[in-house]
Amino acid sequence: MDDETKDLMEMVNAGISRRSAFALAGKLGLGAAGLASGLAGAGLAGGISAARAADSSPGLPKKPYKFHFVCHVTLDQFFTPTVYGIQDACAAFGCSYQWTGSQKNVVSEMVSAMQTAIAQKSDGIAVCLVDPTAFDAATDMAAQAGIPVVAFNADVPVGSPNKRLSYVGQPLYQSGYNSALKWLKLIPKGGHVMLSIGVPGSLNTQPRLDGYIQAIKDSNSGVTYDVVNTGPDPATEISRVESYYLSHKNVNGLFGTGGSDTYACGFVSNKYGLVKGGGAVAGFDLFPQTLDFIKAGDVNFTTDQQAYLQGFLPVQQMYLYKLSGGLVGPANSDTSQAYVTKDNVDAYVGKSRFEGRSDVEPT
Repeated sequence: MDDETKDLMEMVNAGISRRSAFALAGKLGLGAAGLASGLAGAGLAGGISAARAADSSPGLPKKPYKFHFVCHVTLDQFFTPTVYGIQDACAAFGCSYQWTGSQKNVVSEMVSAMQTAIAQKSDGIAVCLVDPTAFDAATDMAAQAGIPVVAFNADVPVGSPNKRLSYVGQPLYQSGYNSALKWLKLIPKGGHVMLSIGVPGSLNTQPRLDGYIQAIKDSNSGVTYDVVNTGPDPATEISRVESYYLSHKNVNGLFGTGGSDTYACGFVSNKYGLVKGGGAVAGFDLFPQTLDFIKAGDVNFTTDQQAYLQGFLPVQQMYLYKLSGGLVGPANSDTSQAYVTKDNVDAYVGKSRFEGRSDVEPT
C-alpha cells in the first residue's frame, strides 16, 4: 500500500466521509477501485458498500402532471387495457389523467376535447389521429402552448404536417398486409372473401383494409373480395355481417379490420359453422368473445396490438418530456404484432389486467 493510500485511510478513520475520500482519491489519481481495495483490507468494505448505496439515485420523482387522452370510441372494450396502462403509468410517475373524446368516432367531438385540454393547460395530450387533417390545427395550438402531443392507436399518414411528436401503436398498413398473407393460405385459389371495416376512411382501420387488399393483389391467387361497411356499433356490425353471409353462403372467409367487427365475424361463424365447415375467419384485437371463438374453433386467429402499452407508453413519454424540459423527446413505438391462435389462446383468456380481463392492479 503506498503512502497516499495510507493517508486517505487515516482520514477515513478520523471521520472524513467516504464520498469525500473517493473524490480526493480521484484528484490524486489513485482510482476508486484501488482505494476500495485498500479500505477492504482495513475492514472498511462494508462501510464503502453502504456509502455507495446511499449515493445511488433515488429514482425518478413523482410529478403531478395531468395528461389528457382523446379517444375516438371511449366506451369500446378494446381500450380497457389501454386505460389500465394509463392508470399504472400515472401511479408509477405520480401523474393523473382524463379519458375523453367521442363515443362513436365523431371527429369534431375529439377536436373539441383537444381544445378543452389545451384551454385547461394540460401537461400533455395523447390522441387517436383517426383523420388525416382534422387534428392539425389543434395540434399546432398545443405545440404553441408548449403541450406535447403524442398519437396512439392511429396515426396520420407519412409526410403529414401534423406536429405530433410520436406515434405509439401498430404499423397499421403492414399489420393488415401481414395478416392477409396469413389468412390467404386458408383460402382456395379463386375463392371469395368478405372484408369488413367499421368506419371507412378512419385511420385506425383503413390502413389495415388497404393492406388486406394489396396482399390479395400481390398473391396472384385469383381471390376476389367484397368490402362491407359494418358501422361503429357492435350490434349493427353483427347484423350487417350476418346479412352479407346469408346472401353469400359461398363465401370462403370473413375478415375484420377492428375489434368489434372481428367479433361480429366470429359470431356469424359460430352461428352458422363457417370455420368448422372449412371456411376461415380472422381479424384484430383481443375481445374476450373473439378469444372464446378461437378456443371453440370458430375463428382461426386474431392479431394482438398490445392495447395496454398504448396507454402506458404515452404517459411515460409525456412524463419524461416534461421532466427533462424537452430533452427526452417522445419516440415512435411499435407495440408489436402477435397472432393469437388455438395453440396459444389459453395464455390470453386468464384474468389479466394487461389484457383488460381483470381490474386487479399488479403487485
